[in-house]
Amino acid sequence: MAHITVLNKQDLQSILSQYGIVGILSHKVLSGGSENTNYLVMTKAQSFVLTICEQKSLKNTEELAKLLIYLNQNNFNTSKLVKTINGELTSSFNQKPVMLKRFIEGEIKEDIPDSILFHLGIELSKLHLIKAPSYLPETLSYGIDNFDELKQIAAETSFYKWLNNTKSIIKKHMSIDLPKALIHSDIFYNNIIINSNKNQATIMDFEEACYYYRVFDIGMMIVGTCTNQDKINVNIKKASSLLRGYQQNINLQEIEKRALKAFTIYAATATGFWRFQNFNYKNIIPSMKNHHLEMKNLADNIMKLPDDCFYHFL
Repeated sequence: MAHITVLNKQDLQSILSQYGIVGILSHKVLSGGSENTNYLVMTKAQSFVLTICEQKSLKNTEELAKLLIYLNQNNFNTSKLVKTINGELTSSFNQKPVMLKRFIEGEIKEDIPDSILFHLGIELSKLHLIKAPSYLPETLSYGIDNFDELKQIAAETSFYKWLNNTKSIIKKHMSIDLPKALIHSDIFYNNIIINSNKNQATIMDFEEACYYYRVFDIGMMIVGTCTNQDKINVNIKKASSLLRGYQQNINLQEIEKRALKAFTIYAATATGFWRFQNFNYKNIIPSMKNHHLEMKNLADNIMKLPDDCFYHFL
């Protein structure tokens, strides 16, 4: 959990006054997120999530805010941004960008029901059909092109050597012919809110959205929502529900079908790379120093699956 900026009720009311919101009843810090401090703020009228962007620039924060508005304008169900009384997309606190969003009622479930995974597959396909806005990055911030950042700081580690070996496997399936789209790139279960009736779900937190291979997004969603309780093996039944939902709107091309296993490995590998680099070198947290091994083991276990393990669902 990121919690760097400490706000009291007076601070929160000062920020919310820029949005014409008064009468805070209660507030609390929300868990989750690696680069932001998030507060749930409850008023008499409704509840909001106030996000202090600890690492993003104002430009990047405004682009994220624009993306949320753009997605809602294109009938994609996600967080709804609240503008200031002056129509601004963001505000600030102690020179850090601030976003305010309406709170989404529901719960986060690590074990997502198959029926919801089918629904989420449909939602993912809807996202991929939305035209990517021009301000989206065209590279993945923790993707394969960044793996060599570890060469200067961790070249002798067993993880870096494993990363290079896995990189060569992934690269065999990368091609300019693979379709790209507006992708989320980080759809883990904790970026999904399931409603109280357990028949709908909302994908949130588009911090890492970019214009990239859509098959990567599918692979990442399999990694983030379709593993067994051990978290190091893919649950094929869950993955099939997700893929059947996706197929309602998009039929993957043959080149994508052949690449899906490799890109699911890629998703786990990229997540492991981020965890290793972040928790051991950038934002050092001793208790998380081995957190990357979960993703390494998952990638290794996916490698052992048959090459056509996902084919018959497509």
